[in-house]
Amino acid sequence: MARYKYQDLSQKLFLNVNLKDQLIPSTFEWTLDYLIDRADLSLFDLVYNNDAKGAPAYQPATLLKIIFYMLFTGNYHFPSD
Repeated sequence: MARYKYQDLSQKLFLNVNLKDQLIPSTFEWTLDYLIDRADLSLFDLVYNNDAKGAPAYQPATLLKIIFYMLFTGNYHFPSD
């Protein structure tokens, strides 16, 4: 069974900001969050094996949101040789 880092986007931060409230409905960011939260990501649990040892991993949904956001907005830079 895969172990993931605890993540609660509705918890308060130092600045009293709820991250889920920052997403404006019908924007690209909101749609991306909505679709990935409802996607079946159980495939990642099958191949990730850190139940007995190792540190908890970041949740696949969070990483996918970051990757898709970067790809669709063009905000990525690869190191040049």
